[in-house]
Amino acid sequence: MIRWFVAVALFCGLALLPEARGEEKNEAGFVQYVEELKQEAIGQGFEASFLDSALENIAFRATVIRSDRNQPERKITLDSYLASRVPDWKVQQAVDKLNEHRVLLEEIGAKYGVQPRFIVALWGNESNFGRIQGNFDVLSALASLAYEGRRETLFKRNFFAALTILSEGHIDLDAFKGSWAGAMGQSQFMPASFLQYAVDYDGDGKKDIWGTPADVFASIANYLSSEGWNDDITWGRQVKLTHPIQEFGLSRPLFKPLTHWGALGVTRYNGSPLPTNDINASLIMPDGENGRIYLVYQNFHTLMKWNRSQYFGVSVGYLSDRIKKGF
Repeated sequence: MIRWFVAVALFCGLALLPEARGEEKNEAGFVQYVEELKQEAIGQGFEASFLDSALENIAFRATVIRSDRNQPERKITLDSYLASRVPDWKVQQAVDKLNEHRVLLEEIGAKYGVQPRFIVALWGNESNFGRIQGNFDVLSALASLAYEGRRETLFKRNFFAALTILSEGHIDLDAFKGSWAGAMGQSQFMPASFLQYAVDYDGDGKKDIWGTPADVFASIANYLSSEGWNDDITWGRQVKLTHPIQEFGLSRPLFKPLTHWGALGVTRYNGSPLPTNDINASLIMPDGENGRIYLVYQNFHTLMKWNRSQYFGVSVGYLSDRIKKGF
């Protein structure tokens, strides 16, 4: 999972350094930088012999820096995003995966208080049910991004977290692969998130988010549960406005009961009245008032902690809804 800081880069338009800065970064400078990382790691308590082995084949990866700097700027709509992220074939696979792992998912869902369909939806969105986990060496990617310098503190923290994962024996060095940004496994956790949320559900001594379904599902559920998930409610609903948004007098985001929104003239998408209950919701318009409009609940805001993109949050919710319907 590419966590919140990558989402910030994608959706908040972090300024890029001049191309000339990239030319300053080279293999020789990287070697020196890794030596500094090694000394800092020793200061944190890592054994020198462990570091010699772990860093023996670490290499400067200019490709990950280019990937980080050259985030796509093409404007897409939520409709096109959903079409690409939640096509019919993925929905069908999600339903099949839920049925395949139903007993395990229901057990984990009950333990952590997370509906299985949301576990499957996140699994499908992050790694296409484990098929796409990335093939970049995690230590090389993180060290290269830290060496690049714009978010050095962030990537150094994850670099040292990655060393901890290795030292604890959760994965072998030659299998320690992930995305270009260092996100790992079927849940695409960054190393720091792994240390906080990953679970050894099958009790074999390893938190295996790369290949053990029980650990993958429990780790996703543990994240959501730890960040405030409520399995008594869903994520939100698509709605319609009965008059222009300007007439709502919204000067800031509001988190109000559905009855409040109904009184303002918000309806279900089919035009019928909203439910008359006290679930709090906020109004979001990812593409403005001419695009899709949603009332979203607390669970949606928990999804936003996973990835700070409304498009991502809606795509997970949308996939979970289609799983619930059976396709």
